[in-house]
Amino acid sequence: MLQVFNTSVFIMITPAFDLSQDPDYLILGIRVPYTRTSEFDLFIDGTDFKFYAKPYFLRLTLPGRIVEDGRERATFDIDKGLFTLRVPKETSGEHFEGLQMLTSLLAPKGSRSAKPLIQDMSAEACSQSIGEDEVEDEEEFDWQVEQEVYKERSEEELSTLQKYGFGNLRCGVFARLQEELSDVIDIKNPEGTTATERRRARLEAEASAFSPDHYLADFFEDDEIKGLLKFRPWWTKLSPSTEQEGEAAVSFTDDEKEQMRKFSNHSYLLDKTSRYQVWLSLVDILLAYSYEVRSTEGEHNVESPWTIRKLSGTLCWLESYSSLQEVLVSFGRRVLCYPLYRHFLFVFAAIRDTTTILQSGKACVLKCLLDIHKVFRENDPAYILNDLYITDYCIWIQRVKSKKVTALAATLQNASLQKKDLELELEELEKAATVVVEEEEQGTSKTGPISCSDSSASSDSSSDTESSDESQESEAEGQGSSESIERGGGGGGGGGEMTKDNPLQLQPTFTASPIPQEPTRTLFLAERKADSLPSASEGSRQLIQELGKCVAEELRISSPEAERKCSQSSNIAAETEETCSRTLLEPSPQRNPLLIVRTHNDDDEMMMSATSS
Repeated sequence: MLQVFNTSVFIMITPAFDLSQDPDYLILGIRVPYTRTSEFDLFIDGTDFKFYAKPYFLRLTLPGRIVEDGRERATFDIDKGLFTLRVPKETSGEHFEGLQMLTSLLAPKGSRSAKPLIQDMSAEACSQSIGEDEVEDEEEFDWQVEQEVYKERSEEELSTLQKYGFGNLRCGVFARLQEELSDVIDIKNPEGTTATERRRARLEAEASAFSPDHYLADFFEDDEIKGLLKFRPWWTKLSPSTEQEGEAAVSFTDDEKEQMRKFSNHSYLLDKTSRYQVWLSLVDILLAYSYEVRSTEGEHNVESPWTIRKLSGTLCWLESYSSLQEVLVSFGRRVLCYPLYRHFLFVFAAIRDTTTILQSGKACVLKCLLDIHKVFRENDPAYILNDLYITDYCIWIQRVKSKKVTALAATLQNASLQKKDLELELEELEKAATVVVEEEEQGTSKTGPISCSDSSASSDSSSDTESSDESQESEAEGQGSSESIERGGGGGGGGGEMTKDNPLQLQPTFTASPIPQEPTRTLFLAERKADSLPSASEGSRQLIQELGKCVAEELRISSPEAERKCSQSSNIAAETEETCSRTLLEPSPQRNPLLIVRTHNDDDEMMMSATSS
């Protein structure tokens, strides 16, 4: 007979919680909605605290000792599902450090402490096991790393050194993620590339990506950049902390608290060199984050993941730095090669912002890391960088001593960075561009407006030349008219037939300007001569007069100089009349649209009309 046993697996839920304190009490706020008020269990023993309310279970390792002596008080808000507990401190007035570091308060699974599961139990290690962690934390951290002579390694040794990630603890990650490789990092083969080869490839890529035109454009046209430099990020508005001296009061959002509760709490086995590289890479990541926040004025966009990872050599090239100066040089070069705003003042602004973040304490650093974690978490495939670096940094920073963060801030504040350190020939480029700009400005000032004397002299010379040309053209036209008379009217006693060279048929002018510059007085002269011709019909005179009036209305004489030119033109026309032998209405292909001359036929017609009368 087959028997079926029904077994259920009970899953415990870690509730949302936060902690605060006053001089005498530790205050715990635990959110446990939809639970019974009669099923609360508490356990208090020194630094250990346990809370149970089905289906919630919370276990904390506190930074100070608390006691259960009858002074503890608990309240429960049914509407909010909030359980508030006030537990007295064992030592009244003691300050519990790191109550905001929720991940470090959660004890690891299967252990009541956060000590590493694997330890070195040699004789030397055993003799120093007591208080070893305290000594390591208390010792002064020397930021000037010791230098060693480079030793060439064998291929077998090199194959085991291709590691990356937080503390260089990862390897083989990108071998499984070949499709996402190019979208996350710039290095082609991280598994088979040494740290030296990575750095050499990074420098070559930066040199080829640097654009002098883009840099000079931002250097001279920096109005928008100056506006961004005046922006105040959120870390500059923090008030001093009342609990931790020398640090800023940082508050975390509910989403940030929830993310910290999701992190698994564990420690890291790092030697001295690895710890030093972890601190330097932290500065590199914070520099990139500071630039991104300032360039977007605190509002992340779709380019934010790209900007942060592109400006950080740690995230983009899996770089391992050996000095703070290397971090600053790498960041400065990348700022001038890749993002939208490529100005050296932006580099200084990011260094100043990062110094302020570190001076504000590890809580401020943690908030920045959580923001980066959120930016990468919402972008595919940038989330891989969270697994390699950011998640470990969020856990690790909660366990470090605040004085180390302060010491790093002081070192960064005293660091110096100059343009020549970037090895991009910025100073020479700026000097050459400045000389070109000054020469252009001087050339513009030299080619200013022409003086009145120069303009009048040039106008006089041009008018004289035009007058002589028109005189020659008038003489040529007179000779042409005489020849046409000899061909067309040789046999008759007066009025021969019109030929194809009929001067009364108006022809288009060929001047460059649609409005002649000197026709006004010539038109008036033409009107007067048309009135004085006895042989001209009344309709022809009216046509000529109306034509002259219409043209005169469209003309504007702008200066006395133009009037003087017109008077010269009229004098030339008068002189031309005396030299002509026949009166014709002749169109001129030059500036004067109408020109009237006298002919012998008109005189004969006048004599015949006088005889007949």
